Amino acid sequence: MPRVKCTRCYKTETISKAGFVRGKQRFFCKECNYHFMLAKDRELEKSHRTKNRVTTIMDIAKIVGVSESTVSRALKDHEDISAGTKAVIKKIAEELNYQPNTLARSLTQRETRTIGVIIPDIETNFFASILTGIQNKASAAGYKVMISQSRESHLMEVSHTHAFMNNWVDGLLICHSKETQSFDHIKMYARNGIPIIQFDRVCDDLEVSKVLLDDENGAFLLTEHLIQQNCRRIMLVTGPDHLNVCKKRLEGYKKALKKYKIPFDESLLCRTDLSIASILNNVDRHLEFDRSVDSIFCISDIGAIHIILHLKKKGVKIPGDICIVGFGNEPVGEMIEPSLTTFNQHTVKFGETVAQLFFDQLIEEESFVPKTKIVRGSLLVRQSSCRL
Repeated sequence: MPRVKCTRCYKTETISKAGFVRGKQRFFCKECNYHFMLAKDRELEKSHRTKNRVTTIMDIAKIVGVSESTVSRALKDHEDISAGTKAVIKKIAEELNYQPNTLARSLTQRETRTIGVIIPDIETNFFASILTGIQNKASAAGYKVMISQSRESHLMEVSHTHAFMNNWVDGLLICHSKETQSFDHIKMYARNGIPIIQFDRVCDDLEVSKVLLDDENGAFLLTEHLIQQNCRRIMLVTGPDHLNVCKKRLEGYKKALKKYKIPFDESLLCRTDLSIASILNNVDRHLEFDRSVDSIFCISDIGAIHIILHLKKKGVKIPGDICIVGFGNEPVGEMIEPSLTTFNQHTVKFGETVAQLFFDQLIEEESFVPKTKIVRGSLLVRQSSCRL
């Protein structure tokens, strides 16, 4: 038998074998009247007994009797570690169910292969479709996507931004909340070279890449369509003035009026906070004030759908009395009666474009120049606006 020292008195001549504990040899010292196991077996046994404990490289190193760097290199099949040592280390790692710590590795590589995405609301088809596009591109590149919702709150958006950055996502894709008018929480990270892509609701003053919907052109085509249905008093249901999307759709609306030499009338702007209650209350107020309105262009499909349902309850015929169009191609718009004329934004393609800009910036690194891309959409004419 190999000479074994007592771990208490360090004598060798008084040691005898004393059976096995869970397959590990136990020894007995007659001098100390003491049972013990060898260090590596003791550590292994301790690891087996400890429940819900994550095995580390340090644990393996103690058991094998080598340095942590040797364990690390062996697990990576480094050529400077002997085949025998690798075999022993890998066997112990398997017995202890060792799992590589990806977070610890990311701390040294500054890479988590994770993209953070902040959106106002995941429950709408619009954002769900965009997320599908983002996920398509991310998965193909071996990246994970972490999603959070601002719930249209600026404070929540700021909090989620800091949380993502503190967890070292590799980049941030963000559509700002309706409340957001200050962008310091984005500027501080963009200055550090972290890839940030704004989409849909963006801030033009930020030196980051942006992906925009075909807002101006879509609004132009919808307004032109209404004009071609002999509509002249077109109410535009819009949102907060500071939102880029509201500005662009207003510009498209005005552009169509100008093309057909119809004077722009400020009183036909129905300003809301884009909540359903605000939209319906303000539409009612405008229609009571101005009975010459012959059509309504709501800058969101969800708002337009609620307007149709609301006016039908009041006996208004659509499109006979009032034509209605929306924007966004929500699936329910095709199912209501009458079906909703809208603008298809091709949101899955839009999401893929957002993710692609992120990967472009990763590839180009310091040579990357922020880009702005517009994803073109198409007009979908349905029953809610067709008189002719």
